[in-house]
Amino acid sequence: MTAPTADASQPAVPYGTPDAPRIAVRGEARLEVDPEIARIGITVAARGRDRRSALDDLTRRNAGVLDLVKSYGDAVERLETGAFSITPELTKHGRGERVRTYHGSVHVTAEVTDFTALGELTTRLADLDLTRVDGPWWALRPDSPAHREARKKAVTEAVQRAREYAEALGTTLAALVELADIGAENSPPAYPQAPGRMRSAVFAGAAESTPAAPLDLEPQRQHVHAQINARFTMVPPRL
Repeated sequence: MTAPTADASQPAVPYGTPDAPRIAVRGEARLEVDPEIARIGITVAARGRDRRSALDDLTRRNAGVLDLVKSYGDAVERLETGAFSITPELTKHGRGERVRTYHGSVHVTAEVTDFTALGELTTRLADLDLTRVDGPWWALRPDSPAHREARKKAVTEAVQRAREYAEALGTTLAALVELADIGAENSPPAYPQAPGRMRSAVFAGAAESTPAAPLDLEPQRQHVHAQINARFTMVPPRL
């Protein structure tokens, strides 16, 4: 029995025949659209000489952040609490393991859909004690119509390109043989990409008596890209 070759796992390419010549093309579309959501990361910190005081301060500040974000109602689509930590800091000198102070932190992520409220919210958060704000990270929803529109344009571009090839030979397309995303055949499992870095970071100190003016944040345009492979048969041309 003959051992399988290295190409045995690859699918056979549907070559055309003289009676049904084949055209293989690639369709591609690139769109630039406005973002639909903005994510911000909020880190609340606390410090105390003992674990309980640090935890009490952290709980109070975290509650204040959550209440502030929730006060914006439907402008905030999602609010999630991530990492939480209470860490002892040991003294640098002396014998034994003596704790000098305790550091606590809580990380919160918020998704904002009302960009008119985004600047005011980030400014008010940054005005809180020991509160850090990272962001915004602009994005589209996974089911955004922009993705569907890009795919449709990629298919239209593939059909148009195939027609132009057929017209150059003085013939027309006959049938669609295959339509596939780039890498859909025998592609390795797709792993989610690491999230992009936040564009800015704001560190809050002691709150001032006069509220800070809201930040003016300009939404970052999003680039949507779609690619497909298409194979057609055409009416045999007269060469």
